[in-house]
Amino acid sequence: MPPIRSDFTDKAFSSRRLAPLVYLLAGGSLLGLSTNLAKQAGEMALSPLAFLFWSLFGAALILLALAAARGRLPPVNARTLEYYTVSALVGVAGSNLLFFSAIAHIGAGFVALVITLPPLLTYLGALALKMERFQPSRGLGVLLALAGAMTLAAHKIATPEADVRWILLALLGPVLLAIGNLYRTLRWPPGVAGEALAPGMLVAAVALLLGVSLLPGFTLAVPVRASVALLIALQAAVFAGQFLLLFLLQKSGGPVLLSLLGSVGALFGVPVAILVQGESAPDGLLMGALLIGTGIALLNLSKAGIWSRFAKSGR
Repeated sequence: MPPIRSDFTDKAFSSRRLAPLVYLLAGGSLLGLSTNLAKQAGEMALSPLAFLFWSLFGAALILLALAAARGRLPPVNARTLEYYTVSALVGVAGSNLLFFSAIAHIGAGFVALVITLPPLLTYLGALALKMERFQPSRGLGVLLALAGAMTLAAHKIATPEADVRWILLALLGPVLLAIGNLYRTLRWPPGVAGEALAPGMLVAAVALLLGVSLLPGFTLAVPVRASVALLIALQAAVFAGQFLLLFLLQKSGGPVLLSLLGSVGALFGVPVAILVQGESAPDGLLMGALLIGTGIALLNLSKAGIWSRFAKSGR
């Protein structure tokens, strides 16, 4: 006779299934908020590099303190140093510097949309590297989310005032993010918790940005005002939560589900850009949002195995 699972076990099992979705929604919301804070920084005469550097510096301190309190400080060896450096370059310093710099030229709303583009690249890479088996429902989910993002992006590029150069530069960011999604999964150091890896990655990102600041034309100087300090502190808290959730989602949901952080970020970030920042609503917003939302639902249901059980039931 098969063992009977208790209600407690069932609830724990369901919680594990729902955890990736919770991480996705929370992390994506923080990502959407981050793009809007970056636009606010530009309006307060903060350079993209300075705002990114000091915000990541604060986030690194927050996560290091949390890791120390739990006895999970980032391990330092050849393998983890490589992991921190590459992850920081493609997933934090490089991509965010591109995005934060582009916001002043193409708007926070459009940058939030650009960050929705990694899913297809990540999914194709995961299939090529045999990290994923092809599932029609998951493939459809990724394509729908991408179609929603492309619908919104196409309308933006078609506007007369569009800055094509910055649009193209911003589109390099999703390529870096997709590489980061795959790299972090493939090279995850054995036995190391995400709580330890996240602060290590942010410390590496701070070091990389410090190197950039030494180049001509770059500076880490910021205006000495209470409002500036408050904005940086808020962005630091957002970054700390965002990157901690990123590693939790990476471990529990895999690189493809992780890549949908940008899609959730757009659903949160675009309305904030419109309602709070005063940006005009992009054409095709409703259709794009519906496609993105449907894609997220399909990909998450497939990941949890709900779709396959539904299909086998014949309903």
